Amino acid sequence: MTYLVIVRHGLTEWTGRFTGWTDIDLAKEGVEMTKKYAKRIKEKGIVFDLAYSSVLKRAYKTIEVVLETIGQKNVPIIKDWHLNERHYGALQTLSKPEMVKKYGEKQVNLWRRSYEVSPPKVDEKDPRHPINDPLYKDVPKNLLPAGESLKDTYNRVVPYFKEEIEKKLVAGKNILLSSHHNALRAMIKYLDNIDDVEIVSLNVPYCIPLIYEYENGKKVNRYYLASNEEVEMVIETIKNQTKT
Repeated sequence: MTYLVIVRHGLTEWTGRFTGWTDIDLAKEGVEMTKKYAKRIKEKGIVFDLAYSSVLKRAYKTIEVVLETIGQKNVPIIKDWHLNERHYGALQTLSKPEMVKKYGEKQVNLWRRSYEVSPPKVDEKDPRHPINDPLYKDVPKNLLPAGESLKDTYNRVVPYFKEEIEKKLVAGKNILLSSHHNALRAMIKYLDNIDDVEIVSLNVPYCIPLIYEYENGKKVNRYYLASNEEVEMVIETIKNQTKT
């Protein structure tokens, strides 16, 4: 049996904002929650060959916390910008509740939850555009987004996943991956063959490991290391905390 274990990063210091590519750290609560659920991976006894995360600290610190908790700190971590969160364009850094007051809940939900609609884009002079971030100095400028829909995020994340990660799973490597809500929604859309309509309502809980099992290079099973009730409880609790 080969395993892909997906963990959405923990709560951050910016919960309630459109964080996107802004490089915000984990909150203490996020670290503790990551440790709690990492222990379930340890109980399952999976030994990882590789770990992947975005280049954003909230994702790779989640990976580091998981690996330390399960006693596998020596697993190599590959960080890649293709696994970054969706870029929220001109909404990035702004308060979600304030944007609802300004534009109305219907419009904000369209930006946030539709598949093909992207938020207003930022121009290249805006400090929120990734061409102004030294973290991406080696990435061709034409590849860096000014704002993304979920479909745009899918078209960035999934080709990378197929080429870089899926091939290793087929080759028998156990992989731990930590990324962000919309990047993971895009990945799960591909893995579970979810259509464009159904993906709009998919939520991924913070920190609870999502397991995909492979046999002979083929995906044969998927499940969370938690009951359905616990998964829904975490999703609803965070929704209530963040007003999202």
